[in-house]
Amino acid sequence: MDSFTALLDGFASALTPQNLLFALIGCLLGTILGILPGIGSTAGMAILIPLTLTMDPTSAIIMLAAIFYGGAYGGTITSVLLNIPGEGESAITCIDGYQMTLRGRAGAALATAGIGSFIGGTVATLALVVAAKPLSELGLRIGPPEFFSLVLIGLALLVGLVGRSVLKGLISACLGLLIAMVGIDPVMGLPRFTFDQPHFFDGISYVPVLVGIFGLGELLATSGGAAPKPTAPTLRQLLPTRTDLRRAAPAIGRGASIGTVIGLIPGVSAAISSLLAYSTEKKVSRHRDELGSGAIEGVAAPETANNSHSNAAFIPLFTLGIPASPAIAVLMGAFLQNGLTPGPQLFTEAPDLVWTVIASLFVGNLLLLVLNVPMVGLWTRILAIPYSVLRAVIFAFIVIGSYAVNNSVIDIYVMVFFGIVGFVFRQVHLPLAPLVLTLILGPFIESALRESLQISQGDFGIFVDRPLSLVFLLVALAVLAASVFSAGLKRKAGLPTDAEV
Repeated sequence: MDSFTALLDGFASALTPQNLLFALIGCLLGTILGILPGIGSTAGMAILIPLTLTMDPTSAIIMLAAIFYGGAYGGTITSVLLNIPGEGESAITCIDGYQMTLRGRAGAALATAGIGSFIGGTVATLALVVAAKPLSELGLRIGPPEFFSLVLIGLALLVGLVGRSVLKGLISACLGLLIAMVGIDPVMGLPRFTFDQPHFFDGISYVPVLVGIFGLGELLATSGGAAPKPTAPTLRQLLPTRTDLRRAAPAIGRGASIGTVIGLIPGVSAAISSLLAYSTEKKVSRHRDELGSGAIEGVAAPETANNSHSNAAFIPLFTLGIPASPAIAVLMGAFLQNGLTPGPQLFTEAPDLVWTVIASLFVGNLLLLVLNVPMVGLWTRILAIPYSVLRAVIFAFIVIGSYAVNNSVIDIYVMVFFGIVGFVFRQVHLPLAPLVLTLILGPFIESALRESLQISQGDFGIFVDRPLSLVFLLVALAVLAASVFSAGLKRKAGLPTDAEV
């Protein structure tokens, strides 16, 4: 079956009433979470994973994926209306988006951002459709040594790119690996780091860990904030002019290309895509002199880039089983929790699910475009709800969700512990991305390492004797070395330390 036929079958499944309903719910939840500064779609997905355990796996993944890319839409609203980025990738939109609001052109900014986000997401999803089959076939040819070396590239990129300090990235990654090693040793059959607690013999469930780090940690870090009171534009103000559309079109094209390419690289957040798209406009746009004072290109380019980045990040997840960001790692956790392992085998083991989820990306982007812009008045009213009420509701979800994983109070304690860990990480500026990705990928890394050593009878030379593995190792070393040398430059440039979280 070719990709086009499989995609058509995916649309048939994605458009069933049940899957359409959960895509709609995910889009709405993602928008709400994106609107609320400090909460974010990553935290939202982590909090809701326990509630999806009894759902149909396809519907659950569709809803969680919609929350992920829907968050980018929501973050735009607060960036434009309040000068407060709901998500890190929307921060650069504040510059020109808020200036347009001050000029009474908030509606045009939001509509252009919505159109650009739709186009960017659609372009990246088309790239996923084209790349899915050849990349998954390539992935099937990769053996344990090559997979281990390939994962090292992803980890090197994460450690080097997500923060200003390589050392802090390494500390975070090692902590994630240590957590992943808790449980029964798969080869020796003996308990490992379990403190003689039978509850941990199967390992620490990563759901309470993710809920604690992203949910409770985020609540603790954002406590004390006041609820802003934005003014929603009227329906007439939402219509961009012909000049707006003519000027925004090239910026949207450039933003879609940048976001799709950058989204393929593990460790690079959507904030970097937005920043690069904005910088590109500063250099090549015919109206670059107006950027910073309310230019439509300053909204169209970054908003298109961050949405195409979000959808492009599914490509390495589906084809190679490597999550490109913390949010995608959380989504990978949802796959694993439902008994599905993302990667090339997924296209042969569960092709219906994969293509249904891919088709749902098209459907979800269209839903967001149709729903979000006309409903901007409703979204702004949500911001009027007292934060104390929102935090109480979210905290109740966090506690119930953690308990529901194994019906165990211990998981609540685990969630609270890692909530504090997440809070401390934020206070001392340790990046969370390496911790989360090594936590999720830890068992796969260990399995690939041990299988490789079994093949070679304990000889580590297998990683350099196989050409593809050697190439991957050299690339990983080069990335890490370059990251060390560029750390000082990143600090001077003031790049975001971990914009995803």
